Amino acid sequence: MALPDPQVQPDFYTDVPLKRLMAWAVDAVVTALACLVILPFTFFTAVFFLPLLFLVVGFIYRMVTLANGSATWGMRLFAIELRRPDGTPLDAGTAFAHTLGYSVSCAMAPLQLISIVMMATTDRGQGLTDHVLGTVMINRRAERI
Repeated sequence: MALPDPQVQPDFYTDVPLKRLMAWAVDAVVTALACLVILPFTFFTAVFFLPLLFLVVGFIYRMVTLANGSATWGMRLFAIELRRPDGTPLDAGTAFAHTLGYSVSCAMAPLQLISIVMMATTDRGQGLTDHVLGTVMINRRAERI
């Protein structure tokens, strides 16, 4: 299975950048809630390194959900998923690499800005990490058409 061509099968890419933004917001809330649940188990000492806790919890959440379904909970809510260059769902290695690329992009504002512009302007709505890995975000429902 190859990746869908955006010119021939545009339904796969319709509204994907907007859905990515909304999925990102949902995933941020899920990560924040997970951090709040973890906080008491650290006897609230994690409050002193909360950004690091958020980063680690978010990394694990994103990597595990991508490896087990090619989409985070937020992505699933908005019916989008990541695919590898050959069109198959992400495996554990690709999920790790994508999560690492995403984390590096978030840590460096210029990279995040470049990624956002790329998602908004490329035919397939790919961000910087997607371009490096060859991954693509597609609409899940379009697959059944």
